[in-house]
Amino acid sequence: MDAKTLSAPVIHYAARGDLLRAIDDWRDWLTSERRVSPHTADAYGRDLSAFLTFLSGHLGGESGLSDLAALKPADFRSYLAHRANSSIARSSIARGMSTLRNFFRFLDRTDRVHNPAVKAVKTPRLPKTVPKALDEKEALETIRAAGDRYDEPWLAARDTAMLLLLYGCGLRIGEALSLTVGDIPEGDTMRVIGKGRKERVVPVLPVVREAIKAYRDIRPFAVTPESPLFLGKRGRALSPRIIQREMKYLRGVLGLPETATPHALRHSFATHLLAQGGDLRTIQELLGHASLSTTQRYTVVDTARLTKIYNNTHPRA
Repeated sequence: MDAKTLSAPVIHYAARGDLLRAIDDWRDWLTSERRVSPHTADAYGRDLSAFLTFLSGHLGGESGLSDLAALKPADFRSYLAHRANSSIARSSIARGMSTLRNFFRFLDRTDRVHNPAVKAVKTPRLPKTVPKALDEKEALETIRAAGDRYDEPWLAARDTAMLLLLYGCGLRIGEALSLTVGDIPEGDTMRVIGKGRKERVVPVLPVVREAIKAYRDIRPFAVTPESPLFLGKRGRALSPRIIQREMKYLRGVLGLPETATPHALRHSFATHLLAQGGDLRTIQELLGHASLSTTQRYTVVDTARLTKIYNNTHPRA
């Protein structure tokens, strides 16, 4: 069964009535005004649930708004220590603190709770990560081998079209899976809805456009403009797990590193554009990054690639 056909699990909050109502209003605000995806809203909800579960033990019972108003910086630091001692990744701890700050800002704006204590707690410093990109040969071999394990031509065409979108247009896997049949590009560009429901226009190479249309023409299910473009074997919206599994299979067949994931193709898109002279501002727009500093990580990738070439080819290296 595809993931999208499953209902999201109910999130339990160790909270009393007034706080539960505030949480409901916060989640409505996230989806209606902040326009975050249901997946992101659930992630925020789980972060808040973990904090309230900790508080129930820390304070000796379920929390209400008055309990949140009385929290001190030491209470938040105790929570951070609890998470760290539970072997929670620093990235998850940092995201959880970001969620708490977001929730407390909402409580402050809606005149429910005014407590600046959460602002006094520093988020754990995260190590700088460098995107893991495939080199050009590996990326092209991955595209050529996509779908080889399928006997049904439409499934092979589907995976080829999907991986071409990730590498040829720099889409996130969620952006590609959200496309409908009506979104299939007829010209040289395509509109994409990215994070925060932000829309951007990306160029579409002829080879990408042709691969999408070839897949559409042979898929064995009824087509309407509103239908999801990418489908699973049973005709339901395709789960990202299927594409992740395909990349795992290709890693084994092609001898690619463990970092060769669907998202690595998006990294490869940006890295290869930069290597060919693309400017950071343009790449930022193509990727849909809100901040140029996010895109600047690819300069590190390109520097590492040039250093490797230098060390392998310079006579005195």
